[in-house]
Amino acid sequence: MPKIATREAYGKALVALGEENPDVVVLDADLAKSTKTIEFKKRFPHRFFDLGVAEANMIGTAAGLATAGKIPFCSTFAVFATGRCYDQIRQSVAYPGLPVTIAASHAGITVGEDGASHQAVEDMALMRVLPNMTVFVPADAVETAGAVRAAAEAGGPVYIRLGRSGVPVLHGDDFEFVPGRAVEMRRGLDATIIACGLMVAQALEAVEQLAAEGIEVGVLNVHTLKPLDVQAIVDAAQRTGAIVTAEEHSIIGGLGSAVAETLAEHYPVPMLRVGLRDVFGESGRPDELLQKYGLTADAIVDAVQSLL
Repeated sequence: MPKIATREAYGKALVALGEENPDVVVLDADLAKSTKTIEFKKRFPHRFFDLGVAEANMIGTAAGLATAGKIPFCSTFAVFATGRCYDQIRQSVAYPGLPVTIAASHAGITVGEDGASHQAVEDMALMRVLPNMTVFVPADAVETAGAVRAAAEAGGPVYIRLGRSGVPVLHGDDFEFVPGRAVEMRRGLDATIIACGLMVAQALEAVEQLAAEGIEVGVLNVHTLKPLDVQAIVDAAQRTGAIVTAEEHSIIGGLGSAVAETLAEHYPVPMLRVGLRDVFGESGRPDELLQKYGLTADAIVDAVQSLL
């Protein structure tokens, strides 16, 4: 399968959206080449605003543009977008429920050599806890394009988590991105892997390995962390009786926590979480870091086997 970084797909989707809707504006914090908002800048220079290394000001400016009827998309690295700007997102965007999209790139440890200071491993937890906030974690380029369009139509605050590294394209052009609806990539009998972001591809690889051992495992792709598709998770638990979650994020507060909360309330079954175990990342190549921190198909296979 071809590999395309979700940040690359974001840049292209912004341009397409800008062609259709003159109210779409884009803001960046001196990282347009990295976040790929530079593609929008080239096409619509008068609707692009570079706020420099002033991320909090970018969020405040976007909130003002939203009150004036614009549809703002803000971009910078995820660690800055969610950490440095948390107060502004909470008070100026989430609290009044303004239609501002924060599309943050370079999330997770696959930022690579930039190290722990630039690797957001807690951003999903921070955004998920905010009232009014929708959280998208696309698994590939196709889902990213759908998430961008859905964000423009949401009418409220949206966080889109994007990555630096290329990921396999899992969907065809006919895929329909429906906010809040998980995608059943495989149906299983013995267990279900619930994954998001780049870990969806790893989950699908794990399923092939497990199938060779006679273990039938399903994969549920949760591209919308909030609102969560509770029914799909409960259905998977009832059908297979065992759940493994997989995310490029801390196991605290992200997908694993959301699924655990859902199962505890609705249908408790044995589960394990694959993700960063309450640690920061470090400098290294993305593939090395995924291996070290257990974010691989092999680690998912081990979790399923251990659970069963």
